[in-house]
Amino acid sequence: MQKALILCEKMFDSTEGKTAHGLLRYSKRFEIVGIIDSFHNGEDSGVVLDNVYNGIPFYKNIADAINANPDAKFLIIGIATDGGRLPHFFRPIIAYAISHKMSIVNGLHEYLSEDREFLKLAALHGVDLIDVRKLSSGSHFFSGEIENVKAVKIVILGTDSAIGKRTTALKIKEALINNGLKVTFIGTGQTSWMQGEKYVSIIDSTINDFVSGELEHITVQAYYEENPDVIIIEGQGSILHPAYPGGFEIIASVRPDAIILQHAPKRMKFDGFSNYVIPSLKRFIFIIEALSRKKIIAVTINHERMKKYELEKMEKNIEKRYHIPATDPLWDGTDRITDIILSRFPSLKKKVLEKGKVCIRV
Repeated sequence: MQKALILCEKMFDSTEGKTAHGLLRYSKRFEIVGIIDSFHNGEDSGVVLDNVYNGIPFYKNIADAINANPDAKFLIIGIATDGGRLPHFFRPIIAYAISHKMSIVNGLHEYLSEDREFLKLAALHGVDLIDVRKLSSGSHFFSGEIENVKAVKIVILGTDSAIGKRTTALKIKEALINNGLKVTFIGTGQTSWMQGEKYVSIIDSTINDFVSGELEHITVQAYYEENPDVIIIEGQGSILHPAYPGGFEIIASVRPDAIILQHAPKRMKFDGFSNYVIPSLKRFIFIIEALSRKKIIAVTINHERMKKYELEKMEKNIEKRYHIPATDPLWDGTDRITDIILSRFPSLKKKVLEKGKVCIRV
């Protein structure tokens, strides 16, 4: 893997820092060696993010980060802003990195490869400007071939954007693999590409007419090439989000066999839109199940701003009110949700038992 720094100045602690958060937790494409955010200078990024030491430090500025990591050849823009715009104060930092022969990986809608200043600098110093959202330019139209996919398809949707859908999806993937199943992950955003996933369709940079077709195409391709037992599809946005209602296309095109709903109980307003109140969990469950004609098999909790006792109380309340299991993949682990999936799909449980694995009872 190529060594990389992440630029997240003044944004690591916000939901806009979700690209950095994802890369710190999981990356197969880049080896992350440092984060630039002066607010946390000198701190360990794993401790700040998950209270788990990872040895990847924060740096005060780009100069300190490069001096400490002279072999880092990539600078990753570690944020996902509303509208995908580049913060103006990032520009001199990016220019400094380019002048020190670092290629830039950018997941925003504002393309650096079309910026005259950065193009000139990149040509002068012989580096690349990689606009990840430009990489998704397919034009497949929905065909119905998704009906030939026999693997169990599980979609992770959410009640808001930047709520942990991808992290939950990857943790479930890892857990099922550890139970002896063959699992393929379908990424639907730029961070999944940065993390090095093989099958990615970046739906928010795809022409609307082809979103469903691209999702179907990548899922069918993954099925025929990998022959998996399970396909896990990363959700995007929220089905009721005023700006990012990506769940509609995913349900329509992928035709999931089961849905897991990620929820942050303490989050009252939609991310980036403080004048829009997040509807009740009940409304999300009703709409998603009506659209998909599938049951939500679990609610996974994002514990932001919650204490452990609050999480436990919330899990019990959700289970009592909606008769749906509730669990936090980060704090509770993935044993329970793994067994929920296996109990819902006897064919998967049979394969696990045949391989000598022990299922944990729900």
